[in-house]
Amino acid sequence: MQQLKEYRYLIVMIFLIFGTLLLGAIFSQSFTQQRTYLELFMLLGAVLFIFSMLVVFTLLGASSFALYMAIMISAVMLLYGIEGALLVTVMTYSIWGLVFSIELLLVDNGVQSAMDWFRQRYNFKSFLLEYYAFYPMIYLFYIIIELLPNLIYGEETKRFSPHEIVESMKQLLGSDAD
Repeated sequence: MQQLKEYRYLIVMIFLIFGTLLLGAIFSQSFTQQRTYLELFMLLGAVLFIFSMLVVFTLLGASSFALYMAIMISAVMLLYGIEGALLVTVMTYSIWGLVFSIELLLVDNGVQSAMDWFRQRYNFKSFLLEYYAFYPMIYLFYIIIELLPNLIYGEETKRFSPHEIVESMKQLLGSDAD
């Protein structure tokens, strides 16, 4: 119940926006204005749906979300076509890749909460699958989060070694994949 109190204002704001758009559609003076308000209503609903799916994906993790993601992409494809499904896929890859990459960089720097995060969600085999899937993003975020700030401020940069990360994750998660 406490968690719902935190999101109360967000939920009220979303309902107010939907209500305002519906009132605009009802009390519009021309058909063009009504159509514009209804299109905005549908667009907001689509964006809210996609965002909520990304939040659920981030909370559940990739391994337990595979079936749900397939159903969601099918629904989005039916409603918005191939472009909508492609957009959802790219956004999901980007958001989950961001989360995975940052957590992995935190593990590389010895942060205990990130190690616990990986222990709760992965075994070594599932980690390797996502590690290879998000390999380009891991390098990208290493450059953005670690390399560039250290170069700008003249600090010593920690060397990024993918082999060392895999070895440390093998010790952290257990080497049941061998």
